[in-house]
Amino acid sequence: MTASNLPPIQEPARTLPVRASYDVLVVGGGPSGLTAALAAAEDGLKVGLIESRSFVGGNMTIGLPVLGFLGQKKNQIINGLPQKFIDRLRAVQGASEHRWCPLHMGITLVEPEAVKSVALQMLLEAGVDVTFYAFCAGVVMDGDTIRGIVIESKSGREAVLGKIVIDCTGDADVAYRAGVPCEKGSKETGGMQPPTLMFCIGGVDTDKLRMSIATQTRTYLTDFIPAEYFGQNNQFIVVGLRELIAKARAERKLNIPNERTIIITGLREGEVWINMTRVAGTDGTDVRSLSDGEIEARKQIDDIFVYLKNYVPGFEKCFFTKTAPFLGIRETRRIVGAYTMTQEDVLGCRRFEDSIAVASYPIDIHRPGDEGCTLIWCGDCYDIPYRSLVPQKIQNLLVAGRSISTTHEAMGAIRVMATCMAMGEAAGRAAKQAVHTGVTPAQVDVAKLQAELLARGAYLRPAEAGA
Repeated sequence: MTASNLPPIQEPARTLPVRASYDVLVVGGGPSGLTAALAAAEDGLKVGLIESRSFVGGNMTIGLPVLGFLGQKKNQIINGLPQKFIDRLRAVQGASEHRWCPLHMGITLVEPEAVKSVALQMLLEAGVDVTFYAFCAGVVMDGDTIRGIVIESKSGREAVLGKIVIDCTGDADVAYRAGVPCEKGSKETGGMQPPTLMFCIGGVDTDKLRMSIATQTRTYLTDFIPAEYFGQNNQFIVVGLRELIAKARAERKLNIPNERTIIITGLREGEVWINMTRVAGTDGTDVRSLSDGEIEARKQIDDIFVYLKNYVPGFEKCFFTKTAPFLGIRETRRIVGAYTMTQEDVLGCRRFEDSIAVASYPIDIHRPGDEGCTLIWCGDCYDIPYRSLVPQKIQNLLVAGRSISTTHEAMGAIRVMATCMAMGEAAGRAAKQAVHTGVTPAQVDVAKLQAELLARGAYLRPAEAGA
């Protein structure tokens, strides 16, 4: 019998103990949740953060660089709390400066272990009550108003309440359980971007790698990034080397489900992170699919390592060190909010009167149907409207991160971490204002929210008339 054919089990009703009650409850401790909690706690409100893992930082802890701090015109477009976090990391040699990149606009390298420590330190300093090892298993509702969530942990099943709840799970877990309309995947097929299990390799001669690309461009072609870039930068991202993958497949029959080599240098000498496993068809909201995806990704690592060691310059003496603690999920649920951002908004560099963040990352979609990637640049920046953080139908709830209200295409642009951090800061400040003034998030005075964001160092553009 498959699970779908088994008869359901009737669970008896039970009374849940209330573990805690907060002014603002943030669910999810990734890039958006971290900044949401910090922003909400600035004026002394009681703020709680629920995280299912044993650490905060989310995708900043899996070997990825932080993308999005710089715009397509090389200007810094995200500041405020996200920048303060990077500054704290840099103080302990846990982050690089923001580096211009012709493909990704700006890359900021971060050390995963430093992220975990510094993020937690900042939360505790701000007075945020952090609870680890707790899954959101349900919601506490009063009509169309969310009062809190139900958690499952070693302590059992409990309720955690909040006057305002911010869903920063990345998968819209809270919003979905509360009854907010949600979408997944592309409009045409429902296909979602495949996830990646990052892994780390030591002993790489990164100078040999970059100079090989800089001086032997016909052999080591890269996507969009000119060869001279590698001659000028000792920390970098390589995207390309398609011919080398094709050769390795032909000669060794290697299973490499990616047409591009993606190498990210670490902050430590000789360390690189590899972004090449690709598990098509994985649904990050389904436990069986996630489990199968993790298993398949780990199988793929072996052949990718053989390829790198035997075909890519600088990897001749390399050794495997570690895998990321979880799959890097690019796409799952997106809420339907008061406004849905579109591809046209991104490519048209749209300004919004209720802008709460500015982004510039291109539409970047790892296509679910093949091994390729779609990249489309807008030429400048675009705004993220507050209305896209406000879900339909449910009161007292905000959403920040990649699961805000967008189309599949627009999500491919706003999903990067610096942008998510900026959304988190805006959501935290909006929640704080809602608590202080006794209104719902939909009723927040956006002009006052924007004024506070600017006063605290965030970057916003003035809206155009009629936007």
